[in-house]
Parts: sequence; C-alpha cells; structure tokens
Amino acid sequence: MDKYDIIISAEQQFAREVTIGVIYLRPLSTWQYLIPGMFLIDFLRRGSAIRKYTETFMFPRNLALQAVRNLSAGQTRAAVDTHFETEIKNWLASLHLDSRDLVKAQKAIVNLLIDHYAKLLQAEGDSYYDLIQNAYPSRGSYEGCLHQITAAENEVDQAILGMVGEQQKVKEKLQLEARQVQNRRQKILEDIY
Repeated sequence: MDKYDIIISAEQQFAREVTIGVIYLRPLSTWQYLIPGMFLIDFLRRGSAIRKYTETFMFPRNLALQAVRNLSAGQTRAAVDTHFETEIKNWLASLHLDSRDLVKAQKAIVNLLIDHYAKLLQAEGDSYYDLIQNAYPSRGSYEGCLHQITAAENEVDQAILGMVGEQQKVKEKLQLEARQVQNRRQKILEDIY
C-alpha cells in the first residue's frame, strides 16, 4: 500500500470512529426497540450519518492530498491554491453554505493539511503511526500540528454558527463532534508516543 493510501485509509477510519463515538453518546430510545422495524430504520439512518460525516471530514483532506500530489508534479503553489479554493467554494455552494468566512476557514485547514501530509509523505514507514512517528520525532512537535488543525477546525465551526445562528441543536452537535475528535486525537498521541 502506498503512503497516499495509508493516509486516506487512516483518515477515513478516524472519521468513522468519531461518528460512531457521537452516535454512541446519543443512544436509542426505548420506543425504537418496541416498534417493529424501527431498529432497522435507525440502524440505516446511523449508517448514513457515518457515510455523510466521513465524506464531509474527508473533503479538505482529499483536497490537501491532491494538492501535495500536484505540488510534487511541479505545479506552483499559486495554481494549487487557486484550484482548491475553487473546489471549496463549489462544495460549500452545493451545501448551501456560501460564506467568505467559511471559505477562508476551510482554506486554512487545507493549507495546514498540505504541510502535514507533505511531512508524512517524506517520512519512512509502513503504517500511519510509523509515518507520524518518523515525520514528528517528538510528541510535542506532533501535538503542535494537531493544535493548529484543531484551531482551524474550530474556526470552521464558528463560521458555520455565524451562518446558521446560535441554534442550540447545531451548536451541541458541533461541540460533541469536536470533543470526539479531540478524544480520538489524544488516543492516537498516546498510542504513538
């Protein structure tokens, strides 16, 4: 498996684990067990939520990996930036989330991920953890990268809340997802270092 595939696989697994963690914290209600067929409907709904979150989570990551490939192939950083900015705008427009602040926040995440993935792709290793350990020789250096990415993700959440308003349900969902991401990242840090 090449390094691109290792990274994509690990990021997709991360997104699924975050979603499962969020779903687990919202257990099934009693009536869902009592009404025939509701368990199956809820099971399918939860599977759909996992796919949807994974697609959303992976969008900036796929852009960043494609940008690293394009930079490696000799494209200029300006051309790569223009391309991924257009992709972000089109994606957000398709989600009805047209916002300059949201585009700016997503661009920040993609730029951080480009730097992160470039380091991983230059490192030696046969697993995602090996790549991280070889790209970031100390826990502190990797933690610094994660803090930057987390801060950029928080900016995306704030931009979303700025667009939809302080809706309590949206705010709670974003906070729950952020906690799950943080918990998962902490586990990865403990597993590697």
